[in-house]
Amino acid sequence: DPTFDKNSADNLNHYSVIYFEPNESVTSIIGVKICQGQGTKSVVIASSGGRTGVHDKSVIIENDRLVICCSHSVFCLNLPTLDLLWRTQADTATCFEIFKYKESYIVHGELDISRLDRNGKVLWQQSGADIFTTINGEDDFIITDNFIMATDWNGKKYKFDFDGKFCPEND
Repeated sequence: DPTFDKNSADNLNHYSVIYFEPNESVTSIIGVKICQGQGTKSVVIASSGGRTGVHDKSVIIENDRLVICCSHSVFCLNLPTLDLLWRTQADTATCFEIFKYKESYIVHGELDISRLDRNGKVLWQQSGADIFTTINGEDDFIITDNFIMATDWNGKKYKFDFDGKFCPEND
């Protein structure tokens, strides 16, 4: 909901709860609505840093929670109440994608690859020589059963294990 203004009464969408940081200059604003029976619950989240779009790899829906990238942060909302369980800054710039790994989350950020535990605590973070994306956006981030592979803007590949340690290229 990029046109939402928390100080305006003329918003196209209205939300029950607003999760913005005080005095934060927001760059991404995302509305979440849940329809249950006759009622609708809604929240709007916002964060600063780079802009984040909503797509199939920027959101994880679990039985009891929704985990979503929004700018440089990851938000975790309870389902079905939409109460904020936690918010973690997982990148200096922006979070592109999030993936479930066992009882944790792997975040593909612009400047950092991060692993968060179920409570949003950063377990580890790794950065590279340049941003973790490629010119064409293809094969810039891959998770296998054994490792995580990220490619930076210059084409340099980074291979990490799930504890955040660099792996030798021939593994």
